[in-house]
Amino acid sequence: MDPLKTPAPPEARLHFLDYWRVIRIRKAIIITVFLITAIIATAVTFILPESFASTCRIKVENDVNDSPGGNSMTPSMMPYDPYFIQTTFEIMQSQLVLSNVISGLNLNVEWGKKYFNGETLKTTETMEILKGRMSLSPVRNTKLISITVFSDDAKEAAMLANTIADAYKNYRLDTRRQTTSRGLEVLENQYMDESNQIQSAQQHIETLRSALGITMNQADSPDFTPSLTTEQLQRLHDQMIEGQRAYKEQAVQLELLKAKDKTQLRDVLPNIVNDSALSDLLSKLHEAQQRISTLKVDYNETNNLNVVRVQTLIDTLNQQIDARVDGILASLESQVSSKKAALDAITQSVEDAKVQDMAESAKFQPYYNAKRNLEQLRDLHKLLYSKIEAEKLDAEIPKNSMVQVTDRAEPGKAPVKPNKTVNIVLGLVFGLIMGIGLAFFIEYLDTSVKTIDDVERTFQAPVLGVIPQNIGYLVDEGTESKHAEAYRVLRINLLFTRKEETLNTIVVVSAGAGEGKSTTAINLATVFAQAGNRVLIVDSDLRRPTLHKLFKVANNLGLTNYLLKQNALAEIVQTTGVPNMDFIASGKLPNSSMSILGSTQMKQMISELKQRYDFILFDSPPILGVSDASILASEVDMVVQVIQYRRYPQPMTIRAKQMIEKVGGNFVGIVLNNINMSQDEGYYYYSGYYHDYYYSRNPSEQEAESKPNDTEIKQKY
Repeated sequence: MDPLKTPAPPEARLHFLDYWRVIRIRKAIIITVFLITAIIATAVTFILPESFASTCRIKVENDVNDSPGGNSMTPSMMPYDPYFIQTTFEIMQSQLVLSNVISGLNLNVEWGKKYFNGETLKTTETMEILKGRMSLSPVRNTKLISITVFSDDAKEAAMLANTIADAYKNYRLDTRRQTTSRGLEVLENQYMDESNQIQSAQQHIETLRSALGITMNQADSPDFTPSLTTEQLQRLHDQMIEGQRAYKEQAVQLELLKAKDKTQLRDVLPNIVNDSALSDLLSKLHEAQQRISTLKVDYNETNNLNVVRVQTLIDTLNQQIDARVDGILASLESQVSSKKAALDAITQSVEDAKVQDMAESAKFQPYYNAKRNLEQLRDLHKLLYSKIEAEKLDAEIPKNSMVQVTDRAEPGKAPVKPNKTVNIVLGLVFGLIMGIGLAFFIEYLDTSVKTIDDVERTFQAPVLGVIPQNIGYLVDEGTESKHAEAYRVLRINLLFTRKEETLNTIVVVSAGAGEGKSTTAINLATVFAQAGNRVLIVDSDLRRPTLHKLFKVANNLGLTNYLLKQNALAEIVQTTGVPNMDFIASGKLPNSSMSILGSTQMKQMISELKQRYDFILFDSPPILGVSDASILASEVDMVVQVIQYRRYPQPMTIRAKQMIEKVGGNFVGIVLNNINMSQDEGYYYYSGYYHDYYYSRNPSEQEAESKPNDTEIKQKY
């Protein structure tokens, strides 16, 4: 596995306290932005000119269809128009309405004098100014519209609002009048066209009457009059039916009679035909037959004169009867023929009348069609005339306007703009939001180390100690320093971290300059010495040595002299004012410090010092600046990295840790330095408890509590 690669840190979940921590830390930015915004908002509010507002309310109805020729509809019958209100707003702000307002109030001149040093404005310019000052809004769930106008003059605002309402009302009335006028004009034009059509139709009818030879009586008739009236035709039709029935009855009867012989006819005819002669003959024949029967009884002789005379009479009567029967049959046949002829005559006369009527109807039809068209034109002409007269009368009658002014605008008593309270409150709120937003934005851009969780999550390493802000040197402050406890905690954690007691050489490194590694090294050495350990601190920052100034010794003799074999080890070790703590200065910087720190002499020195002292601490230069710190990290037992709170980006400190691991250094943990305990509550909980507890006890109790800890640690190992 590549040592430069660090395992991906686990995802962090923000808590409410994390946001509160950001606000506490960045409170200076938040307060600054808040105050600046509040001051600007307040200043602008008081600088802005005052403005008065006046509102006029109008009730608007949709246009009804009362134009001539249309079906009148009431507003309640009109379908809902979702665009009506917005269309009304646009019309009220259009040139059709506002131009009348401008001309009526002479705003081009008045506003030119008031705002443009007497220069007369153009109507378009004045209209834009007026649009900017007016506000239109619908009243919820009503047909009312509020017209609000703003002006630096309260009376002018009211006057403008009322004038705009009146101008829109007049516009609607004029539009309605124009619509009605155009409708009447259309109807009148149509009336004239129909008059001309009627005149032409009359001339055409007269021409047809003359050409077709129509009499005055026929001309007066609304339609063609047939030769047979309906009553006559019905009567003839009934006669035809009756004649046809009688003819069929007699014809059938005649046929039946013809089928019988004369003897049968003598019996049948008297019942059918009322003929007295035949009846008399039959009576006489009957009497004669009775007489001859009697005579034949009386006279057995056929030659009897009486018998002969009666027989002769019977023969004569039979002849007469036969002749009469033939005559009756002939008479019946004549009657059937007569009825047939009469029926045919009636039928022919009806058919002839129909044919004549059809011919005359076809001939006269163009005339009567033209006459009917003329009557229709005259009827429509009369209706159109009535409609025109009704519309003229209706136009003269006053009607309810589609626009009603419900509330006239009154001059405002107090200015509405600027709303000082609202503006200042909004400025305060906006400033607070901007300040907090800027604070979080800066916090987002700041990738430096902020919390212990950040360190442990990002570096995957323990935090050995948290050093408060503004800590000095314990060498100067003594054992009673209130800051010593943070380094005692660091010392205890460091002792627990090492795996063997032989691991007693420690180098303190950092990613960049100014993170407090030198202060950490010397104060850590001090608390080790105060705990009774023999401690040696070595200033191995050969390029920028600083520890000799703290101990107030010269830097002429030190580590470089020993490594260059110019002096013995005992000659370069110097005592300090702190019991149990010695010091080796850096000495003069040679041309190549890298070869010196990585030399065999350096390793021998470290080995020898491990035998003489309980703990040896090395102060080093920044590990990312020069290679000296990397060399020292590979030669000592333990490496401690100091990270200053909110100073360098995390990638830089991560790179420093990776370099320690790359050279094989025993990286044991991290020290967070320069923590502002008053701003970050998390760090206060980390170190504040012991600070309050420890410094509430007397010095003898503090010393008694600190020394047994070393004994316990030694017993552990």
